[in-house]
Amino acid sequence: MPRDNLLTPAKIALGRKLFFDRRLSLNNTFSCAICHIPEQGFSNNEMTTAVGIEGRSVRRNSPSLYNVGYAQLLFHDGRENSLEQQAWGPLLAHNEMANPSIGYVVDKLKVSADYRGLFEKAFNKGPTMETIGQALASYQRTLNAADSAFDRWYFGKQQAALGEPAQRGFTLFTGKAGCSVCHSVGEKSALFTDQKRHNTGVGYIESMQKAPEKQRVQVAPGAFVEVDSNNLKGLNAEKPNDLGYYEISQNPADRWTYKTPTLRNIALSAPYMHNGSLPTLEDVVRFYNQGGVANENLSPLLKPLALSEQENADLVAFLKALSGGNVGTLVSDAFAAPVGDSGTQVQPIPSASKGR
Repeated sequence: MPRDNLLTPAKIALGRKLFFDRRLSLNNTFSCAICHIPEQGFSNNEMTTAVGIEGRSVRRNSPSLYNVGYAQLLFHDGRENSLEQQAWGPLLAHNEMANPSIGYVVDKLKVSADYRGLFEKAFNKGPTMETIGQALASYQRTLNAADSAFDRWYFGKQQAALGEPAQRGFTLFTGKAGCSVCHSVGEKSALFTDQKRHNTGVGYIESMQKAPEKQRVQVAPGAFVEVDSNNLKGLNAEKPNDLGYYEISQNPADRWTYKTPTLRNIALSAPYMHNGSLPTLEDVVRFYNQGGVANENLSPLLKPLALSEQENADLVAFLKALSGGNVGTLVSDAFAAPVGDSGTQVQPIPSASKGR
């Protein structure tokens, strides 16, 4: 936590209100919570990649925000290193919340009656680029989902807290499967990330694929239709090729590298990988079991694992044991967030395909 933005109840409450407020988008239709849905792991279980205002395509999956306060790299490519700075990326991105400028957002909040005095209470000054980022960061730092079955077993020494398949999975995770090389486990804490970037081949294989003849289009929560790709031309910009951190560093060695995500609460945030290309944890384990996808920049840490089906299942059982015991409390708190002049509360988004 930065010393210039220590947590206070006023900052957290203001950040929560901002997070769920659709007025933070250009046309007042899109909030942070549209992509980071509380009851879907603060991610989106129904879409492989995010969609911004007016249906604009986003190239990458909505990452979970659980425990994001501990992340040293933000965005899938790790191009930001503080939540205060990261907050402005989606606010200004043309295909996300599409605000034309920082001043546009600041001025909108200055004239919103229900924000009168809230910034002053939290920061002793009104809304600015700095205080808006600090407020949103403060709320996100409270989204710590902990006290998992793994924690009770590994750190709390409660032998019965973790089932035998998950215990076998942990032995594989730190041994034969080698997962903990990148998803590190410490003696006194476990963030399940090395806070680095790696090329696993997911980005590479995506760049080699041709556009499909049919595309799956979401028309309502949980409702999809197959549409001929030719019929979509002109309605939406094609997603540009995704080269990972190379787009930031311009270093060829960084092609298709993405940050190592934390695995805490991973069972809540399907689909997986930066592009949402793997629907289930079983698919993820199978992908790593095959050694990723070969390319000239593939991480040397990846290699075929020769895991049996039982070992794959044990690894999945372990990953499912990393969900925090306080998730329900965090979701309930999110639903209590007041937004708008009338104090309308956030409602759960209907989900016909939860748990996919």
